[in-house]
Amino acid sequence: MQKYIMGLAILTAFVAGCHKTDYSFGNIKTPTGLNVTAIVAGADSGNPNGNGSGNVAITVTATDALSYKIDYGDGTGSLEPSGIVTHKYTGTGTSTYTITVKAIGTAGAMTSISKQVTVFVAFSLPDDILQNLTNGSSRVWITDQDASGHFGVGPNAEFSPIWYAASPNSREACAYDDEITFSKDAANRVFMTVDNKGASFSIAVATSFYGLSGGDDCYSLNAGGTKQLSFMTATSGSTSANSRQIEFIVPGNGIINFGTGGTKYEILSVTESTMHLRNIGADGNAWYQKLKVKS
Repeated sequence: MQKYIMGLAILTAFVAGCHKTDYSFGNIKTPTGLNVTAIVAGADSGNPNGNGSGNVAITVTATDALSYKIDYGDGTGSLEPSGIVTHKYTGTGTSTYTITVKAIGTAGAMTSISKQVTVFVAFSLPDDILQNLTNGSSRVWITDQDASGHFGVGPNAEFSPIWYAASPNSREACAYDDEITFSKDAANRVFMTVDNKGASFSIAVATSFYGLSGGDDCYSLNAGGTKQLSFMTATSGSTSANSRQIEFIVPGNGIINFGTGGTKYEILSVTESTMHLRNIGADGNAWYQKLKVKS
């Protein structure tokens, strides 16, 4: 009998020791009132999509949120406990991104919200090109009329004026008096102003592009004031052996010192005193021009 009582006591103690412990997370709270703001750096009436830096200040708020998981819409994301972060977009040009935020509450309860933001990202020019173009602030260029090939043309699959390269001082006077100013601002945005003294040369096939008609000649053309240039990686198939592989778009009529009907220029070379440009004209050919710094 005594053995039976002892066995029953041991069994009771074992069963008591196996009692399941209850754990509690407290009240599960799902975040409410989720809100997100995205302010593009430098955005104003003149630059609605920002100053080209690509920086966007994001602020997320919600009640009962412990942290925020942010998808920036460009293939990247991060976990931000404070809900405050500055994200830098890097895709060159103007793009629209969808920012998706998940506010995380207790026990993983989540609420989500999305917001679109349009951002302009300026192409980041190599330092030497930016310096050579603008001299760190502003630099005036003119046609290098003493150089062979300062005006030329060739097939669009080549990178030299195979068909025609002008000999020194052989072109029309209006092609030689233009002053082209490249300048930059604090955000390293590059601008161009052309003083064409009232007239610019145009090849015959391009005159209709400028609202004119006629053959190769000098025409009265409005140079169009100061224009912000958009830079990008060249798409011509050039190599580092024949080009800097960077091109830029000139808004408006696209003229730098003579008109071909093209508005996109590839920088073949640029130093602190000379520049060699290539563009595809309205005729589909590759046109060339050489500039030098005004002394």
